[in-house]
Amino acid sequence: MAEYWSTLDVDLHLAVDPASGRRVGLEHALREAIRDGRLGAGTRLPSTRTLAVELGLARGTVSAAYDQLVAEGHLVAVRGSGTHVAELAGQGVPSGLRAAPRSSDSLESLDALGAPSALGLPSTSGLPSAWVGEQARSRPKPLGNNLLPGSPDLSHFPRAAWLRASRRAVNQAPNDAFGYGDPRGRVELRRALAEYLGRARGVLADPERIVVVSGAVQGLALLGQVLGGVVAMEDPYIPLFHEVVRSHGAEVVPLPVDDDGARVDLLAGPDFDQVGTVVVTPSHQYPIGSTLHPARRQALVEWACEGRRLVVEDDYDGEFRYDRQPVGAVQGMAPERVVYLGTASKTLGPGIRLAWMVLPEPLVGPVTEVKRHADHQSESLGQLTLAEFIASHDYDRHVRAARLRYRRRRDLLAERLHTRAGRPAAGFALGGIAAGLHALVRLEPAGMTEVEVLKRASEFDLELEGLGGLWHTAPANALASSAARPQGIVVGFGSPTEAAYPRALDALVRTLSWR
Repeated sequence: MAEYWSTLDVDLHLAVDPASGRRVGLEHALREAIRDGRLGAGTRLPSTRTLAVELGLARGTVSAAYDQLVAEGHLVAVRGSGTHVAELAGQGVPSGLRAAPRSSDSLESLDALGAPSALGLPSTSGLPSAWVGEQARSRPKPLGNNLLPGSPDLSHFPRAAWLRASRRAVNQAPNDAFGYGDPRGRVELRRALAEYLGRARGVLADPERIVVVSGAVQGLALLGQVLGGVVAMEDPYIPLFHEVVRSHGAEVVPLPVDDDGARVDLLAGPDFDQVGTVVVTPSHQYPIGSTLHPARRQALVEWACEGRRLVVEDDYDGEFRYDRQPVGAVQGMAPERVVYLGTASKTLGPGIRLAWMVLPEPLVGPVTEVKRHADHQSESLGQLTLAEFIASHDYDRHVRAARLRYRRRRDLLAERLHTRAGRPAAGFALGGIAAGLHALVRLEPAGMTEVEVLKRASEFDLELEGLGGLWHTAPANALASSAARPQGIVVGFGSPTEAAYPRALDALVRTLSWR
């Protein structure tokens, strides 16, 4: 299955299978995107020339596919207006309002997930110390050059477009937007997200199954409360996330990762026989940077379906892919077995405090209830603004511009390290750079240690994050022992401003230059 990314004014995820021929494969991909609601009625498609370039196909192949779908009634072509999805396509269900299809073994209750059916759960009204642990961690003084991961370049926040969207949203908002509302979030945002996620990430989303949260941390906290039991989480990963899940009632066990992503094969072993939920980052593992291999994606879905288990897909930076076609969400393969967790933190900024979960149907009620107990609801005005920002396609335009900007930064990082410090004697290798806003500098045994690199970085007024602080602290085993753990530095090339980035790269090159 070949994954392709198509754009007009918006992103569109298509999966074209060339096995049956390119034209037939494109016809099938477009037909399925219309039927499952990812391409809604009235949506304008790219020109045949544009789509041919995007997919690497002959223009005649695209024209023939369009003609076939016009003949079938799925598309309407009007001279001078382009090609649109027919109003009656997909039985008239607007994009984003179609319910995700239920699989033959779809979850019928929380008991099928191994979760408590009753909500005798602790309140989340008080924030655990882990919630604010990393943010509250004091630093003597911020260093002058910042290459810490976890944030985009905040100077590129789309202030003007956001302000326009906010004004439109407030002017159009119903009176009840300023009162108490649905704990799941404003329906305007849930509808906009359902359309966008289906179109851009291949997520099968129904607005009724989306819960808006304040960030990935709150999403994991709510799931930890509802699911409980034993949760496998990637190792290495973000320690704060481990702490949040653990502090909200679940036992956490580490799942090793390698260059092909999470070691899904280990889930069938005795160390994981009690695991009912696994949290993974399939599109771009944090911090290793690997993408979950297609065979492992399939094995992960089979593990969840066969054992009536749950996968939590943390898709924190899935919009940013550079060297290969974007990978669709795992959720699209098994919407009744996968919780999709997305966020605006990397595309817009963490200060927006908006993220979202697309849930299997049996989890919607319990998660909504614990959300009500946690904070009743996320604030409304930001949700309405983001909904308008997405609906106007300003979000798509912002993401595309950011993708080009971060790709240039990634390329400059690779070039500088290769030409200035990346000689064989330098003792490191750059990896995880096909996507996202961070890269991993792997330190070779013959080179400097992680501690030495961090010490040298401080001498050059440079802030970096070491890989050592991201490992799980559970008892060591053969695969995750201290001796087997590689050393490395996580470089966040998205964080600095445009003006500060070259200076930060200079400091990084000097830090890694072999003595």
